[in-house]
Amino acid sequence: MQEERGDNSITGRLSGLNVVLGVTGGIAAYKTPQLVRDLIREGATVRCIVTNAAAHFVSPMALQVVSGARVGSDLFDPSFEHEIGHIELARWADVVLIAPATANSIAKFANGMA
Repeated sequence: MQEERGDNSITGRLSGLNVVLGVTGGIAAYKTPQLVRDLIREGATVRCIVTNAAAHFVSPMALQVVSGARVGSDLFDPSFEHEIGHIELARWADVVLIAPATANSIAKFANGMA
């Protein structure tokens, strides 16, 4: 949903928000390019990271095309960013969204393993 401001420009509800989208290996991962489009339409800037399992359901290239940013899969890869990828992403992000959030991933988060 977008709202009009007095100067006739349109701003989304997420205007200026930096979102890291973590894509895990559930079947719903195939829907994430549309999620990225929706987030961007609402004004967010989106960067995606994918698990190896997620790459079986959605192409990292598709996410790169819709987000306009390189997709990470190995956050310890020094070529990912000028700094260590996971640290740079943490500094950049306002919010981290995990979608789809598989039961396995939720369990790993809950137990400090992810």
